[in-house]
Amino acid sequence: MSITPPLAYVIAGSEATGGAGIQADLKTFQQLGTYGVGTLTCIVSFDPKRDWGHRFVPVDPQVIADQFEAATSTHALDVVKIGMLGTPATIDVVARSLESQPWRHVVLDPVLICKGQEPGAALDTDTALRERVLPLATVVTPNLFEAKTLAGMDDITSVEELTEAARRIHARLGDGHGPRYVIAKGGVELPGPDAVDVLFDGQDVTVFAAPKVGEERVSGAGCTFAAAITAELAKGADVHDAVRVAKDMVTQGIEARVEARTPFDTVWQGAYVAS
Repeated sequence: MSITPPLAYVIAGSEATGGAGIQADLKTFQQLGTYGVGTLTCIVSFDPKRDWGHRFVPVDPQVIADQFEAATSTHALDVVKIGMLGTPATIDVVARSLESQPWRHVVLDPVLICKGQEPGAALDTDTALRERVLPLATVVTPNLFEAKTLAGMDDITSVEELTEAARRIHARLGDGHGPRYVIAKGGVELPGPDAVDVLFDGQDVTVFAAPKVGEERVSGAGCTFAAAITAELAKGADVHDAVRVAKDMVTQGIEARVEARTPFDTVWQGAYVAS
């Protein structure tokens, strides 16, 4: 007997420890009952001999285009998450690929700092991401640093300021040529007892809060959050309900986090149980 499960697509980098990147995305898709399809943009591995810094290797742009062609020729994909891209050349080929067909939702986790690159190269990547991919996104999920950067704010220290950042990002980018939904994530870095995320849909603000689980960042939380939104959208949920599931999944995954020899723990997607 053949079945047709919901299809969730991701274009992102590999993170060799399994804690983030496309590995975390595909685990999230599976846990939420969607069939995951992935295109690899770069390979990132931690260097244990150099204080766990990042080693970054981009995938050739033509190879990225080939993967996209294979994935979209095989499956009727209409919901995609964009994760780490890494270089202007990668961003260009991904943007051109996305533009080649219609999408119901493009969920962008805007990695503005490309780990493992020199500052000048990272700036070129950031500029290309804003110019080429942000206008194609329907949902964007910046963390606190990314929200400050995209909103042009010096600091974000309260839920009110996080809300203002979401409004500013929407005003700058949501003019019909950019994200309809901005989800600004406070995480553990926003002061207060709760981890707070703010969703702005152009009219209404919805605040999602859960008690913080410790005060340290956990690897893979942002990847899992955006991937969970993608999976739920692929299943037909609206954005508000998708964010609610993503919030629950990340909270449960942090509570059951995986310990390792790295100086940080990672989210365990398999801990999620629907409430």
